[in-house]
Amino acid sequence: MGFQHPSREALPRHPLIIGGTREAAGHGARHAHVYPGTGGITAEIALADAGDVDRAVAAARAAAPAWRALPGDQRRNLMLKLAERMEAEAQALAPMLTAENGSILIAGPHMGADAAQKFRYFAGWADKIEGRTIATWGGPAHDYVSYEPWGVVGIIVPWNGPLFAATMVMAPALAAGNCVVIKSPELAPWSVMRLVEIIHEAGFPAGVVNLVTGGADVGAAMVSHPGIDKIEFIGSGATARKILANAAQSLKPVGLELGGKSAVLVFADADLQAAARRGLSGAVSANGQGCVNGTRLLVERSIYEPYLQMLCTMAGHVKVGDPFAMDCFMGPVISQNALDRIQGMVRRGRDGGARLLCGGERLGGDHAPGYFLPITVLADVAPDSEIARDEVFGPVLVVTPFDSEEEAIGQANDSSYGLGAYIHTQNLARAHRVAGAMQAGQIQVNGSGEAMTPCVPFGGMKQSGHGRLGGLEGLREFQQVKNVWVNLAA
Repeated sequence: MGFQHPSREALPRHPLIIGGTREAAGHGARHAHVYPGTGGITAEIALADAGDVDRAVAAARAAAPAWRALPGDQRRNLMLKLAERMEAEAQALAPMLTAENGSILIAGPHMGADAAQKFRYFAGWADKIEGRTIATWGGPAHDYVSYEPWGVVGIIVPWNGPLFAATMVMAPALAAGNCVVIKSPELAPWSVMRLVEIIHEAGFPAGVVNLVTGGADVGAAMVSHPGIDKIEFIGSGATARKILANAAQSLKPVGLELGGKSAVLVFADADLQAAARRGLSGAVSANGQGCVNGTRLLVERSIYEPYLQMLCTMAGHVKVGDPFAMDCFMGPVISQNALDRIQGMVRRGRDGGARLLCGGERLGGDHAPGYFLPITVLADVAPDSEIARDEVFGPVLVVTPFDSEEEAIGQANDSSYGLGAYIHTQNLARAHRVAGAMQAGQIQVNGSGEAMTPCVPFGGMKQSGHGRLGGLEGLREFQQVKNVWVNLAA
C-alpha cells in the first residue's frame, strides 16, 4: 500500500506570470519536481532564465509609477479584496502546499487564512502612510520627512514555507507602494504560482506583481539586475553570503531572514507538560524544517529526566505518514539529500556521546519510498558539538541540562544564530529578566509559535539576518526616507 501522490491536474500550470500574462513555460532549464512523500516525479517545469527576469523587471518598472501614485485607499481596497479571495481559497490551497513540499494537509487551510491575515493587516497601513515635521534651528525653515517606496522589490523565498514567506514580504511591500518580482522556488513552486494568479484575479494592475519560477541562477539574475531596487531574501546563510557578494557590486540593499538554532529554556517552575508539548513542536512544525523552530532544548537539571521521559512519550504519539492523510501530524523531509545530511548529523551526535532516546532511523514499510524520519531526540548533547551548534533542518531535538539561570542564558547565547528563543517559566520576573538577556530577534514566553502574527516584527540577530518583517517595522523595510528642508527666509 503506497501513499497518495499528488495529481498534476490539480496544480497550477504557469511558472511565469509577467505583466499580468500567464506563461506555461519559461526559457530556462527543465526541472522535474519530486514529491517527498513518494520520491516520485510530480511534473516537469520549464523554469525561467535571465531573459525572463529581464521581462519581469521591465513589466514591474512600467507599472511602478502608477502603482506608487495610486491613492492609499485604493491600494487598501485592492489588498482587502485579495485577503477575501485568499480566505475563500484556503481549503483549495491546502493540497498544493502538501504537493510541493510534503507539509501536512490539515495545516494547509491555516496557511491560506494566515496569508489573508497578512494582506488584511497591511491593507490597514496602506492608507496611513504619513511623514513628520522636524523643528529646526539656525534660521526660519520648514523641515519634513516622507516615506516613499523603493520602486521594484525582488523577493526570493524558500521551499520550506513558500506561501508563508511570500505573503510575509509581499504584503508590506505592496502596501508601501512597491512593485514586485518574486521567484517561486523550483523545489516547491505551486503555492506561490497560485498566489500570483489570485493577486491578478483580485484586480491588481498588470505588472505590479510578476512571477518567475527558477533556481539559483534566476535568483542571481534578480540580485544583479539594475532594475530591481531592493532584494528581500528568506533562506540559508550560505545562499545569503552569495547574494550579499552579488548585491555589493551595485550596493543594492538586501533584507535577510535566515536560519536559526533557537534555544528553548525550560526552568524547574515551568508547567512541565505544556513545556514538553511545546518543545516537541520544534520537531513537528513544518516537518522539523522551520527556521525559527525551537530545536535546542536547555532543561534545568532537577526536572531533566522527567522532562525527557515526557518528551519521548509524547513523540511516540505523533503520527508520521502520508501528509495527505487527515490523521497525519508530520510528513517527510524535502529530499534524499536532506535525509542523508540529517541522519549523518544524528550519527555524529551519537558518536560524540549523546544519548539517542527515540527516532534516528529512516522509516520503512509503506514509508520507504518517501523521505520520512520520525521525531528524533538526543539527550546529554555537548553544547560545543556540531549538532548543538549547526542547523539540522529536520525533526531532531537536542537536549542539554543546566544548573542555573546564568548558565542557561550563557548556553542559549553561545550561538552564531539569533532568530528566536523560547522561555518556559511561571516566574514573571524571571521571564522578563531572561528575555532581556537573550540575543535573539523574537522571544516567546510559554509559547511555541503563537507570536508569528502580521502585527509584530519578526527577524534575526547575528547570522540569522537583519531587518524585520511584520508590524510597522515591516512596513518601514520597504520604504525609503526622504528629508526636505525649505528655507522660509528666502
